[in-house]
Amino acid sequence: MTLLRLPLLALFVAVAIAGARPLAQGQSARTGTLVVAGDVSTPLTLKADDLRAFPRTTVSMQEDGRTVRYEGVLLAEVLKKAGVPLGRDLRGDAVATYVLATANDGYKAVYSLAEVDPEFTSNDVIVADSADGKPLFDYQGPLRLVAPKDARAARSVRMLERIDVVRVRK
Repeated sequence: MTLLRLPLLALFVAVAIAGARPLAQGQSARTGTLVVAGDVSTPLTLKADDLRAFPRTTVSMQEDGRTVRYEGVLLAEVLKKAGVPLGRDLRGDAVATYVLATANDGYKAVYSLAEVDPEFTSNDVIVADSADGKPLFDYQGPLRLVAPKDARAARSVRMLERIDVVRVRK
């Protein structure tokens, strides 16, 4: 074995001992931090403890033939803290606003702002941090956007790290 290969082998052994998995191509380390930016009056960087301080909501969703109960924070509450117009303030040009949710691996999903406002719809979209009373599995979290009334879970963004609010301009 050459000396060049020895440090690389030591690195792989250290990673294996630590129980860490190599990241997939294009994937960044999971931070458990949620960044809220874009057309907001107060950009946010929220850690897990910050999210636990918000009012909590539980939603249920069918997955693989069973019901899973997700717990977290209404996305609307997070957006409200960032100064996004919701409720009575969501009217006129503000209705032409969308939310772009991005995972740490680059996966993205879009919601209209009205879709996540409880005064417009009953689809309680949440930023979840637990499922069935336990922290999210590594492949899902630490944060996941959950849209329980979507017929398919394609917009339930796993490994959520960023929310961008975008107002459509004329």
